[in-house]
Amino acid sequence: MNEKETESKSSAINEKEAEHMSSGMNKREGTPKSSAMDEKEAEHKIVKVTLRGTLVNLLLIMLKFAAGILGSSAAMLADAVHSVSDLLTDIIVLIFVKMGLRPKDKNHDYGHGKFETLCTVLIGLALFFIGLMICYNGAKMSLNAFQGEVLERPGYIALVAAIVSMVLKEWCYRFTIRTSRETHSPALAANAWHHRSDALSSLGTTIGIGGAILLGEKWRVLDPITAMIVSFFILRVAYFLVKTAIGELLEESLPDDLEDEIIKMASMEENVTDVHHLMTRRIGRNIAIEMHIRVPGDLSVTLAHLHATNIENKLKEKYGQSTHVGIHIEPIEEKETDVEN
Repeated sequence: MNEKETESKSSAINEKEAEHMSSGMNKREGTPKSSAMDEKEAEHKIVKVTLRGTLVNLLLIMLKFAAGILGSSAAMLADAVHSVSDLLTDIIVLIFVKMGLRPKDKNHDYGHGKFETLCTVLIGLALFFIGLMICYNGAKMSLNAFQGEVLERPGYIALVAAIVSMVLKEWCYRFTIRTSRETHSPALAANAWHHRSDALSSLGTTIGIGGAILLGEKWRVLDPITAMIVSFFILRVAYFLVKTAIGELLEESLPDDLEDEIIKMASMEENVTDVHHLMTRRIGRNIAIEMHIRVPGDLSVTLAHLHATNIENKLKEKYGQSTHVGIHIEPIEEKETDVEN
């Protein structure tokens, strides 16, 4: 049999194999299902959860300012300011998530997901500013107390408001972080941690106000000292939020364990002998994956493309249909195949 007949026969076999493989895949798998919810559902959930948190924040702002003024509590007033920042970040989340979930267009081939990342940076910076302000005010009042100034005794209304705030804000954290994991929204996750930082703030305020009320005049300094301690928790949360978001804006790769999982999934595809030049990044609530795969050089273009499509479908099933997947196919020459065998 001459060389042309051999190539023709090999091509025919590959085409039949590709057709059989494609048919088998359709029967077994059908249309790939996304492990993540669609954009409309995600947007609805994010808005619903954020509005619920907004209502809680409005209630707490009025309660805390009233309790802080009537109960003469610096810690409670600091907590009230923190709740105002929560309300502002709720508004930021609603605006930026709406922008981030807009579909791809002519000028944005990868979508608008970076708006959510930018939103996370703004929330982190707001938290950082609030933390510094609370720390400064607490330090100033503590210094005045140690220099002999008698601080006013906080009222019981401030203590009750602190306890109510702690319970409500922890509740807000729990339902917000749960939805952020369901929707893979970094902005919503940042807002959840803002709720948690407010809950920690209220916990510290409860301890400080309770101590100042129950332990006597000398212990009233616990109120501003507690405000300072709380501010360090807030600054820590702000640091990690900004650090993570800036990493995403600078195209930081996904964690090693996630990249290893991606390589393993691609390597399991039939005829794929090597996966290399893997590049990953996060685009808001979605991820982008690009890689090179090596397949035998005698495979037809149709069959090689089908293998790449199988890998793409598996990755989208795992990480969501909005995942960007780019696969470059490289042939292995016969000599290389013989060496490997």
